[in-house]
Amino acid sequence: MRIAVLGGTGAYGSALARRLVDAGMEVTIGSRDLDRAAATAAEIGAVHGLVNAEAARDADMVVLAVDAAAALATAAELAETLGATPVLSVASPLRIENGAALPSDDSLSLAERMQSLLRGPVVAGLHSLAARSLAAGKAEGDALVCGDDDDAKEAALELAGTLVTGRALDAGPLASARALEGMTAVIVNLNRRYRGHAGLRVEGL
Repeated sequence: MRIAVLGGTGAYGSALARRLVDAGMEVTIGSRDLDRAAATAAEIGAVHGLVNAEAARDADMVVLAVDAAAALATAAELAETLGATPVLSVASPLRIENGAALPSDDSLSLAERMQSLLRGPVVAGLHSLAARSLAAGKAEGDALVCGDDDDAKEAALELAGTLVTGRALDAGPLASARALEGMTAVIVNLNRRYRGHAGLRVEGL
């Protein structure tokens, strides 16, 4: 599977891309800065480092790993280039109040809003996986993925399964992204409170 990781020079994107390269996937790093993309690609063993539009052009799946604040603008900018290519949204829009992380107060998830901008299917997932955990190897626990397009979700589950020690699990329709994105705030607060690197593991399945 040819994967383009847009925002692949950031801490999260580069750590995720490194794990995908380790899993034998054909990875292209995308960035607004060509030199940074090329340097990161060389460092982690990705096939190419390109500007975002070029990175996305021939991918089987695009992972949009830019900061949450830039995710919708990036999706809108690349909508024509992306066409029908599936997009995996991994960002969580959080707000900080009184030292605590809180989920977005928007009624729709970031992934749902992204879907309204794109022709191809958007799936959402990996929200419980921290950059620091991925940088050290496979993240402990399970990865959850949700979406409305079965083929895109299956591809995202295959990708997610290479990133964790546990399982990649189908968490239902894209509307479930509201819960998955909100779970990031819970994990951030746990990590701050207990100085750890919490993940998520589903029991009983």
